[in-house]
Amino acid sequence: MRLPHSIAGRLTSASTWIAFGVLAPLGMVAISGMMLLDLRQDAWDKARQTSSNLLQVIERDIARNAEIIDLSLRGVIENIGSPEVANASPTARKLMLFDRAVTAKDIGSLLVIDEYGDIILDATAEPARKLNVVGRDYFEIHRTRADQGLFITGARTSRLTGLRILVLTRRISKPDGSFGGIALSTLRLSYFDGLFHRIGLGAQGAINLYHRDGTRIARHPYVDDAAANMTGQPTFERFVREGSGSFVARAALDGVERNYTFSRVGDLPLILNVALATEEIEAEWRPKATVIGLTVLLLCGLIIGLALLFGRELRRRSAMQAELSRLSLTDALTGLPNRRHFDEAFAWTATNATRTGASLSLLVVDVDHFKRCNDRYGHQVGDLVLRKLAACLSASLRNSSDLACRVGGEEFLLLLPGVDLEGAMSIADRVHAEVANLCVREAGIERGGISVSIGVATGSKQSSGLAWDDLYGRADAALYEAKRMGRNRTRFAVPSQVRSLGGARALQLVST
Repeated sequence: MRLPHSIAGRLTSASTWIAFGVLAPLGMVAISGMMLLDLRQDAWDKARQTSSNLLQVIERDIARNAEIIDLSLRGVIENIGSPEVANASPTARKLMLFDRAVTAKDIGSLLVIDEYGDIILDATAEPARKLNVVGRDYFEIHRTRADQGLFITGARTSRLTGLRILVLTRRISKPDGSFGGIALSTLRLSYFDGLFHRIGLGAQGAINLYHRDGTRIARHPYVDDAAANMTGQPTFERFVREGSGSFVARAALDGVERNYTFSRVGDLPLILNVALATEEIEAEWRPKATVIGLTVLLLCGLIIGLALLFGRELRRRSAMQAELSRLSLTDALTGLPNRRHFDEAFAWTATNATRTGASLSLLVVDVDHFKRCNDRYGHQVGDLVLRKLAACLSASLRNSSDLACRVGGEEFLLLLPGVDLEGAMSIADRVHAEVANLCVREAGIERGGISVSIGVATGSKQSSGLAWDDLYGRADAALYEAKRMGRNRTRFAVPSQVRSLGGARALQLVST
C-alpha cells in the first residue's frame, strides 16, 4: 500500500527525523525517571513497613511487660488485706503478694508503702528498706485522687539502688475508701536498652521512648542527653497531637533528617518512635539511580547527536536532490527552464485553461542564421549570444505566470497563460525590440546584428475543438512560415475550419 504524498513527505523530512530523534530520547529519559522514582518509592515503602513492623514488636513487648507489672500491683492490692496474708510468715507473705512479678523483665523494687509514705513491705529485703516517699509525684497523685489508675513516672534515678528506672504505682484504699498507701514497682531502664539493642537501624537510625510529659525515657543509640525534655519540640508535639503515624523531619538533637514512625504504647502515657535516616533509606537506591540515570542520559545524548547528524545529512541530501531536480528542469547554458520543465508547465496550464476557459498563447522563437554565427565567431560566442537572448526573452515577459524556456539549440518557447492573440503579438513585438538592442562587442556584433523569427499560436476553450497539444504544432508551423518569408518577423496561426478539411491542420498565416 502506497502512503499518501503528504505523509510520505513528512516521513522523509529532515525536521521530522530530528524531532523524532530528540523527542524519543526525551521520552526515554522521562520513562527512566519515572522508573527511578518508582524504585525510590519502593525503598521508602520498604523502610516505612520495616519501621511499622519494628514499632509493633517493640510496642507489644513494652505493653506486655507493663501489663505484667500492673497485674502484680493489682495482686498485691487485692491480697494485702486478706487474713491469710496478714497471719503468714514474712517469707510466705512475700511469696503470696509478689509471686506474679517474677515473669516481668528487668523489674526492680516491688514495695508496699503506707499512707504516711513509709515502706512496709519490700519484695527484695527483710526487713523492708527505709525510705519515705511523701512529696513524690506518684505518692501525692494517689493520695489526692482516688480514681487514678496505674501511674507511670518519667525516667529517674532510684534512691534505693541508684539505677535509672521508671516507677509504676497503684493506690491502696482502705475499706472505707480512704487513702491507705500505694503499691509500687520499678522498671530498670536497662530493659529498654536490651530491647532496642537487638534492632539494627543503620548508623543514623534511632529508637526513642518518651513519657507524655516530654521526658525522653530511653534512646538507642544512647546519647548523653537521652533524658532531655522534648516539650515544645515540633516533632514531639506532633507525636502527642497525632498519636500515631509517619512523617519526615529534621531532628533537633543532631540535625539529621529522618523518617519518624510513631505510636502510643497501648493505654500507657508512653510514646515510641522508630526513626530512619532518609539518607540511609535511599543508600541502596542512590548509586543505582546514579548509574542508571547517567547511562540513560549518555545513550539519549548519543541518540540525539546521531539524530542531529542524520538530520543534517538528510537536509544535505534533500538540498542536493532539490538542486538536481532544479537542474533537471533548467537549461545549463542559459539558466532558463528546459523542455522537461516546459512540458510539465504546459500540461498544468492547459488543464487550467480548459477548466477556466482562459486563453493560452505560445511563442516559438528561433535565432536567425545561428549556424552562420557559430561558424564565423565560434561556439563560445554562440553560447554568449544564446545567454543574452535568454535575458531578452525574460525581459519581454509581463506576468510572473509567463514562462520562457530553451527547448534545444537556438529554439526558445514562451508560454503565456491567460494571454489572447493580441497580447501574444504585443509580447512578440517586445521580443523583437529587445533583440534589436542585443550586441556582442567581444565578437564585434553590434546592435541589429542578431535577429529572431517568431511563430505565434493562441487557443482557448472555444477554439474550434483543436486539442491543446496542437498549439505547439501551429506555432512551429508559423515559425517556419516566418523564416520562409525572410526571417526577422512574426507569423501567427489560428485554427480554421478543421472539420471541413478532413481533420488536417489548417493555418491562417498573417505577416506582421
